[in-house]
Amino acid sequence: MLNSFLNLPGWLYLGLIMVLSGVWVFVFYRRHLLAVLMSLEGMMLGQFFLLCNMFALLGYEFYFLLVFLVLMVCEAALGLAILISIVRSHGSDYFNSFTTLQC
Repeated sequence: MLNSFLNLPGWLYLGLIMVLSGVWVFVFYRRHLLAVLMSLEGMMLGQFFLLCNMFALLGYEFYFLLVFLVLMVCEAALGLAILISIVRSHGSDYFNSFTTLQC
C-alpha cells in the first residue's frame, strides 16, 4: 500500500497537504473564530485545487467548479458576517468568552 501511495502525482500531494494543514489549524487553533474560518477556507481551497486537477486529468467539464467557487464565496461571506456580528456584540472572537445565556 505504501508503494502505491508513493507513485501518486505531485499535485495530489500538494492538495492533500493543503487540506491536512487546514485540518491541523482547525484542530489546534479552535479558540479563535477567525482562525477557524481561515482554516475552513484553506481546506476548501485545497479541495478546489484537487477538483481542478482531477477534472483536467479526466477530461470533464468545469461547470461544477464554478458552482463550487460560488459556494466557497457564499461561505466566506457568511462567516465574515457572523464574525463581525460576534465581535460587535461580545468584543472578541474567543470562544471562551461566549456563554449560552448571552447567545
